[in-house]
Amino acid sequence: MNTLLIVLVTVGPLLQSAPFDQGQAAAYFREAEALCLREGGRLWGVSLCGPMVLADPIAKAIATNQPAPDAPRPASLGYASAALNWGGTRWSTYAWQHVQAAEGHTRGRLMMHELFHRIQPELGLMTADGDNGHLDTFEGRYWLQLEWRALAEALRASGAERTAAIRDALTFRRARRDRFAGAAENERLEEVREGLAQYTGTVAAVETRAAAEADAIVQLAQFATIPSYIRSFPYPSGAAYGLLLDAYSPDWRRRISAADDLGTMLTIAARVDPIADATEAEARYGGPQLRASEEAREAQHEARVVELRRRFVEGPVLILPARSGASSSSNGLTDIPDAGTIVTTYRVAADWGSLDAAQVLRSPGRSRIIVPAPASIDGASLTGDGWTLTLAPGWVIRPAARAGDYAVVRER
Repeated sequence: MNTLLIVLVTVGPLLQSAPFDQGQAAAYFREAEALCLREGGRLWGVSLCGPMVLADPIAKAIATNQPAPDAPRPASLGYASAALNWGGTRWSTYAWQHVQAAEGHTRGRLMMHELFHRIQPELGLMTADGDNGHLDTFEGRYWLQLEWRALAEALRASGAERTAAIRDALTFRRARRDRFAGAAENERLEEVREGLAQYTGTVAAVETRAAAEADAIVQLAQFATIPSYIRSFPYPSGAAYGLLLDAYSPDWRRRISAADDLGTMLTIAARVDPIADATEAEARYGGPQLRASEEAREAQHEARVVELRRRFVEGPVLILPARSGASSSSNGLTDIPDAGTIVTTYRVAADWGSLDAAQVLRSPGRSRIIVPAPASIDGASLTGDGWTLTLAPGWVIRPAARAGDYAVVRER
């Protein structure tokens, strides 16, 4: 599974941080242990405590909370915070820069988020990736932000006012999904995989339900400011829906499966249905003002898509086979209709070599990675517009099917 630099405080390129420090790393491990011991398995019936790795790819340094396996280090260590297999054991791994940049309960949330991902397969709650390019469109963004605003109001309120806000959130959710074929299923996949992890981190990082709800409200506001919602949306949504489900159906975690939808579960638990016409509800959440700001953003977005299409689709390109284990950022994801998705801060080590790119185009189906063609194809180390490639022995660059394009292929 691809990993993401998705921590809110560090979305985007890896940040400069203090030098790697084994003593500080040990303190972070103790911090995580205290949180997962306090949680005590009450959320999922399984302890969150487990193997952890802190890594700095620049310093090529790591720290582990238990003896490291006698096996090659995964290539993505330190580039992303994620759960992955190493030496036959599933580890929660963290980028040193991420943990350094987070403070207080946000660091605890990050650590608990990834510790949940470690146990997620045994809970039967892993899902495939969802294709949510519709959240890069005007309608997708508009209705999602209204849903988030209503969810925040529901977390603040109680009684009949909370029920009304939940109805509004579900109304906006349906209005968005009705506009895009496949949106409900694609969103659901991400909300189960990433949303449940964020809910777990949000709850386990603080001592009280009130503190968790306050943090979820902050997340809903902060994630609304991120340029792209394509991969970031399940984080605040998952935290909010999970906390509201806690209020109406405390045993929901024992019943949820990878096939469930958090919104549908809340509809049943709260005994509230969305309404057909969202017009009246829009006005209560600043719909007219939001629509105006999103229309201005849409004009800029369309111009950006034209420029990206020129660079990554219409112009000469270099095509590489996609590989699992890549790390990338959720910031700057841009859907190019019928061509794929622009992914930023992309790093991968594969059998054909390694690529470090500010931007790549990931094809539909995720079988290929595309960057602008290099000026020269000679040698094993190449550079292009925003990328650096080191070819492994036995791999070369050859002309591709379209004139002017190139592809990385195995040498014959």
